[in-house]
Amino acid sequence: MTDVPGIVVTGASGRMGQMLIETINTSDRATLVGAIERTGHPWVGQDLGGMMGGAATGVVVTDDALEAFAKAQAVVDFTMPAASVEFASLAAQARCVHVIGTTGFTEDDLKKIAAAARHATVIRAGNMSLGVNLLVQLTKRVAAALDEDYDIEVIEAHHGQKVDAPSGTALMLGQAAADGRNVSLDEVADRARDGITGARSRGKIGFHAIRGGDIVGEHDVLFAAPGERIVLRHVASDRAVFARGALKAALWGQGRKPGEYDMLDVLGLN
Repeated sequence: MTDVPGIVVTGASGRMGQMLIETINTSDRATLVGAIERTGHPWVGQDLGGMMGGAATGVVVTDDALEAFAKAQAVVDFTMPAASVEFASLAAQARCVHVIGTTGFTEDDLKKIAAAARHATVIRAGNMSLGVNLLVQLTKRVAAALDEDYDIEVIEAHHGQKVDAPSGTALMLGQAAADGRNVSLDEVADRARDGITGARSRGKIGFHAIRGGDIVGEHDVLFAAPGERIVLRHVASDRAVFARGALKAALWGQGRKPGEYDMLDVLGLN
């Protein structure tokens, strides 16, 4: 391993992919050594810099993930669940750090990622920003301090192209609230209200997803009781916060033992 680790970005043509590439290229702590796109994508076989509207970089976009991973010390992956599961297996074969910002995994997907983590370092988080991870910790502490007289609602907003709901971050926050109350999120989550639903059930944690425009990411955790409300809020106005967090995770993972980690580990908050 070199002092400056080489990083591969998957989903290179996407909004997060391009933001990750720009963040790595402006860092003096890492170097971009590969860019992945799906087979048949028009970027495959082309110089990455040219496809992003700039000068040639010498990095050619490829659909051969294993070959690219073999030359890298880390993979940063904000794609789709099926792709990330496949990348987890390939990153484990290449023994490189796999940073996963993808959300929307099934339980079966997570089991496959856990299997890959027996052989390589996997850092997976629903949100890579410092602010959100602090919000997670605050949510857990506030939930622990307040009883069920305080109803908990998690409200999130994202751009219209986001395909999963609730967001991975909203689920992180809901889990933190459930942990604070020492209950199972699966048992208390309320994700859908429509029609004549009746009165709100005591102790439930509600989720609400807003989709529209180019909203980067907004998350509120509402604690509401008769006579008062407490609102914890995080607003992301620039995807660069996620890219910087992902790069921090890739650097932190160098030399770590195989296993699953999250951003709380990276930030020393666990």
